[in-house]
Amino acid sequence: MSETPETAAKRPVKEKAPALEDLPFAEFVGQHFVPKLGTALQEAGATDAVVELQDLAVQGRWGSYRFAVYFAKPELNAQKAFACGPRDRTLGTLEPFLIDERKITLDLLVFGVVQRLNAQKWLTIN
Repeated sequence: MSETPETAAKRPVKEKAPALEDLPFAEFVGQHFVPKLGTALQEAGATDAVVELQDLAVQGRWGSYRFAVYFAKPELNAQKAFACGPRDRTLGTLEPFLIDERKITLDLLVFGVVQRLNAQKWLTIN
């Protein structure tokens, strides 16, 4: 038996849960991005990695390495920058990060950081 337009209109609409990326910046970064990035770094071999949110920067360190992802303002699609360097020195060159992406997602942020650190040959041997 097919549904008539009248009965379809009366059916309750199921609300979708908001996407993680729609959460407030601090909640998204602090509760989702930081833990997932820490797990990804540990799985890539940085077993003593520590990742934390400090103001508008996500900073990570392990062994003799450290890095930071900076957000220009508390929005995922705001301009972002990346810097990395030895743990005992000031971070090096500040580079644009994920500048060509229209929509930033949790997986894209984690992937971008891991790829950038792989480019330094800090996580895996190429």
